[in-house]
Amino acid sequence: MTSTQLKIIALIAMFIDHYGYFIPGTPEWMGWIGRIAAPVFIYCVVIGFKNTSNRTKYLVRLGVAAVGMSFLNLFINLRVYYTDLNNLYLELNFFSTLFLITFLIMLLKNKKIKLLLLFFGWQFASLFLFSLLENAGLLVRPIAIFTTQISGNLLVVEGGLLMILLGLFFYFANDNKWRVTVGYSFYCLAMFYSVRRWGWSLAGINQELFGFVNYQWMMIFALPLLFLYNGKKGIGMKYLFYIFYPLHIAILWYISTLILS
Repeated sequence: MTSTQLKIIALIAMFIDHYGYFIPGTPEWMGWIGRIAAPVFIYCVVIGFKNTSNRTKYLVRLGVAAVGMSFLNLFINLRVYYTDLNNLYLELNFFSTLFLITFLIMLLKNKKIKLLLLFFGWQFASLFLFSLLENAGLLVRPIAIFTTQISGNLLVVEGGLLMILLGLFFYFANDNKWRVTVGYSFYCLAMFYSVRRWGWSLAGINQELFGFVNYQWMMIFALPLLFLYNGKKGIGMKYLFYIFYPLHIAILWYISTLILS
């Protein structure tokens, strides 16, 4: 199975998941199917980063997509804030997660120790800054969502630290299928335990680390797809995800406003 085929399967799973997320009255199994999307996308991005001829350009493309998605969220959420749409805020931006994964891989691969120290220092400084601004009442929700999505903080991007670590694992597993199989299986088992053990109390750090649905462990079903990857790119279509992701989210969000408002 080529990386293009993996991405298309992940796109379909993601659409089913988001349809269930936005449209009321949909069955829970849509969310079950959606669990395979994130790990497959992360796996494909790591593959793409390894095989691209220009890694800087690859990273910049993800960064631009992340910022663009943040502005789309901001535009929609300001409309929500100043109307009677109540809680129909848009907070999805997986581009930011993928960007941080590739950014960290680049720093680690090139042994940029000073930049790594600055990056991790920023993690603590930005959390302190967010807390300070929130307590002072200076961040209305649309601005807070926008700020966290462009902040580069590992805890507050979609999926949080655990998804970032999954991306790093895929990279350092070095295309070894058995290493990926064993490591990913252990990761899903740890996800199952941690969400059941600490996810019930979604406050503070628990919210950021374990704020997953209780069937998040179903991401284990992405493993057969990863194992079937044949090392080939396929027909490419590299811009499909960049276009489809914001477009389908905006459309589904708008449909949900028509149903719920």
